[in-house]
Amino acid sequence: MAAENALDAARSPAGAIAVRAAIEMIGIPYSWGGGGVNGPGYGVGRGARIRGFDCSGLTEYAWARAGVLIGTTTHEQWRSGVRIAREDVQPGDLVFYDSDRSNSGPEHVAVAVDATRMVHAPYTGALVRIDPLDRRTFLGIVRPSESAADVAGGERV
Repeated sequence: MAAENALDAARSPAGAIAVRAAIEMIGIPYSWGGGGVNGPGYGVGRGARIRGFDCSGLTEYAWARAGVLIGTTTHEQWRSGVRIAREDVQPGDLVFYDSDRSNSGPEHVAVAVDATRMVHAPYTGALVRIDPLDRRTFLGIVRPSESAADVAGGERV
């Protein structure tokens, strides 16, 4: 599988773990407010009856599997590491999108699989899946701090 080839190329052990964890969730339903460090969960509001992930719940889970706590919301995750140039994206980096420029900050987050693809929980009614990384609403990339992985006791590949 091409996604697994991205794991081989990953320069960050924690990033590789995060990608693998997110890929393992492909097919799980989107649930607004759902999921987190412990995996899929029931959301709130329109996600209250659906066990799954929203975008930030999926990324939080993926990085928690690597032993790195990045926060619960897209806004917390936007501030969870170092900003990376688009051309320097690596597997595991958080990719952010801003579909509402009148509100400051991102509305969507995904995990980079490689330089061209991301795994994410896209929207209500959809399933976790891999999609192209490049989109009109692209905002930026953040690489979570891997140094926290040693402290948090994350898995190692």
